[in-house]
Amino acid sequence: MSQTITTIGFDADDTLWQNEEFFRLTEERFALLLADFAEADHLAERLLQAERRNLGKYGFGIKGFVLSMIETAIEVTDQTVPASVIAEIIGAGQEMLEHPIHLLPHVEETVEALAGSFRLVMITKGDLLDQERKLAQSGLGEMFDAIEIVSDKVPQTYIRAFMRHGDGPERAVMVGNSMKSDVVPAIEAGGWGVHVPAKYEWDIERVEAPVGHPRFRVLPDLGGLIALLDQL
Repeated sequence: MSQTITTIGFDADDTLWQNEEFFRLTEERFALLLADFAEADHLAERLLQAERRNLGKYGFGIKGFVLSMIETAIEVTDQTVPASVIAEIIGAGQEMLEHPIHLLPHVEETVEALAGSFRLVMITKGDLLDQERKLAQSGLGEMFDAIEIVSDKVPQTYIRAFMRHGDGPERAVMVGNSMKSDVVPAIEAGGWGVHVPAKYEWDIERVEAPVGHPRFRVLPDLGGLIALLDQL
């Protein structure tokens, strides 16, 4: 195992377990509910605009997504959306909050193997109660030395987290599916950024990859993380 790296940060949603897939399915359901008022592509664009506007108010997560769907429904129907549709949207959000956790390939064995050799820190955005629920259901909680549920991920987020729970960002690796939230700011903080692409990518999380940066790596899944750490 690497003697240089002492701390590993892991994103949660779509890095350790599935998440964006449930948002996509709910968005398809939303499109069917509003089919009489807007084409699916137009509705998706309006919803994305609402999500962008509302991030600063509601933060990341299911609750903000539901509120953005309701806001979009009101807008595209010129405030005539039936109460039954609003009820369906709220019900869809509640189902998302109750959905069981599905770990992604090689997550459990990789995290378990690393737990004895590195300090593991989960650094994730989203709603506090929802993320705590997911972690409890995942069975991974006891393997982590620390949990950081943050409102956003910027370089200072990683500097603070890796100073608090490790030996600073220079001796830390951040592993995640989001180039914008997990990889780029971790590298800008002075750490390593390992990108593990997910099946789906939220448009709001799209940025250019730091190709050529000496602290940037890409893995198809977490199964290759141990071998990668041996090379750092």
